[in-house]
Amino acid sequence: MPKQFVSEIKDRDPVNAVFLVKDKILAMAKNGKPYMNLRLMDKSGDIEAKVWDNTELLDKQFDKDDFVRVRGKASVYMNKMQVVIAEIVKVPEEQVVLADFLPVSLRGSAEMRQELTDTIAAVGNRYLRGLMEAFLADAPLMALYCQAPAAKGMHHVCLGGLLEHSLSLVKLAKTIVPLYGGINEDLLVVGALLHDVGKIYEMSFERAFDYTDAGKLLGHITIGVELVDEKIRQVEGFPRELALLLKHMLLSHHGQYEYGSPKRPKTIEATILNYLDDLDSKINGIQAHIAKESASTSRWSAHHRLYDRYFFKGNGMDGEMAGEREVVCVEDETCQAAPPEPVAEMPPRPEKQQSFNNHPLKGLENLKLF
Repeated sequence: MPKQFVSEIKDRDPVNAVFLVKDKILAMAKNGKPYMNLRLMDKSGDIEAKVWDNTELLDKQFDKDDFVRVRGKASVYMNKMQVVIAEIVKVPEEQVVLADFLPVSLRGSAEMRQELTDTIAAVGNRYLRGLMEAFLADAPLMALYCQAPAAKGMHHVCLGGLLEHSLSLVKLAKTIVPLYGGINEDLLVVGALLHDVGKIYEMSFERAFDYTDAGKLLGHITIGVELVDEKIRQVEGFPRELALLLKHMLLSHHGQYEYGSPKRPKTIEATILNYLDDLDSKINGIQAHIAKESASTSRWSAHHRLYDRYFFKGNGMDGEMAGEREVVCVEDETCQAAPPEPVAEMPPRPEKQQSFNNHPLKGLENLKLF
C-alpha cells in the first residue's frame, strides 16, 4: 500500500497512514474534557490533528518524535486542514522508511557539495580560502553542514536547507558586487557560507527539527563565531583585522538587536549580508507557505502567522487576470469577482477650487487592506 502523504490529504478524505509526531500537547476543552492536539509530519509537510477520546490513556503510549499510524478523517476548520483521529498506534522505527518523513532540499546533495567546493576554490584571498579549506577538511562537521536545515520553521526547513540557503546567498552576493565599488567579494562570499554555520549544533534533525541544549543556551551566532575562531587558528598568519571583519559579519547578520543580533552591521559587507540573508529567507518562506496549499483553489494563501498577512498567489504571468474584473476579498478572505460598476455621470464642477491637501491616504484610515 503506497504511503499517503500530508500534501495529498484533501477535505473529507479518509486518512490511514504513518506520520512522525512533530508536536504533542494535552489540553483542556471549554467543557472541561481533555483532548490531544498533535502536529503530524512527513517529507511533504505537516498537518494539525486532534484526538478527542481516550486522550489520557493514549498520552502514555507515544511521545513527540515517535512514528504513529493514524486512522481518521480530514476536514477543513477555520480555513485549515486538520485530521480528526479515531485511532492512533505507535509504530517501531525499523518498520518505516526514514526518507519519507523529513523534507529534503529539492537540490541534490552531490550537486550542492560540488558547488560548495567550486565556490571555495574560486576564493582569491589565500587566508579566507585556507579557512574554508579547513572547514572542508573536517569531515564530521561538513557532513552536518550539508545535512542541516536552515531553520525550524521559517525558511529552508528541510535536510540540506542550510547549504541551499548559504549557496543562494553566494549567488546573490556575486550579483550585487559588480553593481558597487570597493566591496570585498571574497569576504562577502565566505561570510555568506559561514553566517549560519552554528546551526549544525544549534539544531537537531535526526527526527523532527528542534533545538539542542546548546542551541537554546547559546544560539547559532555564538556557536558559529566559536567555530570560525577555532578554524582561523589553524590558518597560519591569518590577519587579525580580517578575522575581526568576518566575525563581525556573523555577529551582525540578523541586523537589529530586537531580531537577536548581538551587533548591528557596521561594514558594507556585513550590511549586504544582512539584507541578502533577510531577502532569501523571506522569499523562500513565502514560497514554501504558498506551496503547502497546492490543492487549494483559493487565489489567496492562508494567514501566515509570522508575517501576519495573507499572500495573493497570482503574479500575472499566466494571463489569467487579463480582462477580468477586479477581485474583491471580504473579511474572511473569500475572494470573488466584483459586479460591474454602473457608469456614473460626471459631477458638476465646484464653483470654488478646493485647496490642495498633501495627504494621499486621507480618508483611508479605516480601510482594511490586509
